Amino acid sequence: MSGKSEDSNISQFTDLCRQLKLPAVAIHLQRVVEESNRQKRGLLSALTELLELEVEARFVKRVKRRQKEAAFPLLKSLQSFDFTKNPNIDHGAILRLSDGDYIKEAQPILFLGEPGTGKTHLATALGICAAQQGRRVHFVTAASLVTNLIEARDALTLSRQVAKYSKYELLIIDELGYLPLSTSDAELLFRVIGERHEKRTTIVTTNLPFSEWTSMFTDTRLCRAIVDRLTHKAHIIETGVESMRLQETLENLKRKKKRRK
Repeated sequence: MSGKSEDSNISQFTDLCRQLKLPAVAIHLQRVVEESNRQKRGLLSALTELLELEVEARFVKRVKRRQKEAAFPLLKSLQSFDFTKNPNIDHGAILRLSDGDYIKEAQPILFLGEPGTGKTHLATALGICAAQQGRRVHFVTAASLVTNLIEARDALTLSRQVAKYSKYELLIIDELGYLPLSTSDAELLFRVIGERHEKRTTIVTTNLPFSEWTSMFTDTRLCRAIVDRLTHKAHIIETGVESMRLQETLENLKRKKKRRK
């Protein structure tokens, strides 16, 4: 085959790839063809490599889309979490959760602890792991979630909004308990939690121990119902009371004082 004929075929093949929405194949086609000719590989081998590159590119694109959809306030990975600074947290247990089996089983995760103990970081990190596995994830603070539900109720679109939150394979509700909820607000939150129970996985972070949840949900029956659904088959992880952020600040101050001496 002449060089011009091969170039023409590659050009035509590239155009067909674009029409069929196979951008990675189009991008890598010339290189793979040249390598295949040089190594005297068969046509099937070259096509297999091209399709593998397309699958990989689509997976990377899907992961980026999932991370964007998740609306993480900050990207916090497991690798960036210093487990040595919080001995309350079982490193092995968190790593086991990162494989995502708890999502397959629709098992909730509750992070309980004082501010600065790593709750949001770990919840976000597990969410990123889930997004990297191609799962639909969404991160929202409890206050924002309730506000969205109130607005939907007032606009007569509550069922649609609840259905939206119910579809995420993993919903992360951050900072539950930082603000008290009225009975009507708690009922709205319960609709989402109840709809997801045993169907989809929810991660919750809170600074309140269970004994103080009645200060957040003043209706005792509703409080029991929410606790019942969130703790059913749940992984409950207590992160303690010592703030890692405060510890880091104090260590930085010590280092600054040493440098001044």
